[in-house]
Amino acid sequence: MIKTKFLPLVLCLALSPLHAAAQTSVDEVVRLDVLDGGQTARGTYLAALRLTLQDGWKTYWRAPGEAGIPPQFSWAGSQNVAATAITWPTPHVFDQNGMRSIGYKSQLVLPIEITPKQADRRVRLRGEMQLGVCREVCIPAELRFDRALDAGAGRNPAIAAALAARPYSAPEAGVTSVTCRTEAAEGGLKLTAHIAMPPAGGAEYAVIEPGHPELWASEAEVSRDGAVLTVASDISKPGGGAYALNRSALRITVLGQSHAVDIRGCSAD
Repeated sequence: MIKTKFLPLVLCLALSPLHAAAQTSVDEVVRLDVLDGGQTARGTYLAALRLTLQDGWKTYWRAPGEAGIPPQFSWAGSQNVAATAITWPTPHVFDQNGMRSIGYKSQLVLPIEITPKQADRRVRLRGEMQLGVCREVCIPAELRFDRALDAGAGRNPAIAAALAARPYSAPEAGVTSVTCRTEAAEGGLKLTAHIAMPPAGGAEYAVIEPGHPELWASEAEVSRDGAVLTVASDISKPGGGAYALNRSALRITVLGQSHAVDIRGCSAD
C-alpha cells in the first residue's frame, strides 16, 4: 500500500481569527467526488479526485506559496494499488493579503493514474485528502473517498480536460537549456537558475521545488533578459542541519498568462 504521511496543517497567514473559521462547516464549501476513467492501454487505471468549491473559495496546488496550505494524501484502505501518479492541472496565482498563493477556484479535477499490484484483480481507491480551503478564513479539511474502479469505464471528459490542462513539458515549451548555480546564503543556499525559453506570456511567475521533503524554497525572484529567464530562490532546511541539493531532483514551474512550463532538473552553471 502506498501511503503519504500527513503533515500538521498550518492555517494561512494574515487571516481572520480562528473562531471565524470554526463557524463555517467544511461541508458547506467543498465536496469531493471520485471520477472513473477506466483502464488504459498500459494496464493502469485512470481516476480523478474532483473538488467542487462554493463561490469565492479556493484550495491549493502542491506547492502553494507562502500563504497557502499544501494538500496531503493517504491511500490507506485502498486495495490492489501498487503506485499512484498525480497530474496537477495548471494552477492560478492569487494575491492574498499582500502575499502570493497558488491554487484553484471553483473546481479542481486531479487525475490519478493507478498501477495495480495484480492486473487481474479489481482496484479499489480509498483514503483521505487533507487540504485547506480559504476565503476570508482558511478551514483545514479531511475529505474521505472510497470507490471500486471499473476497468471498462469509458473515457471521462472531465479527466481528459484536466490532463490537457497540465503545464507544458520543457521540450513542448521550447526550453533549450537549464543551468543552475548555488552559493552560500544566510541559513542555507541561494539557487539561481538560467532558463533559455520563449516567454510564457505576460508577467512570469516561477516556483522552485527542491525535490526533498526536508528542504524549503523561498518565493522566487524572476527576471527576463531576451530569451533567458532567470529564477532565484533561497533553499533552506527548517530546523537547521547540513544538506545536499540534488540538481537532478529540482523542479521549476514557470507560470505565465499564456501557459505554464514544468521543468525537471538542471545542469551546473
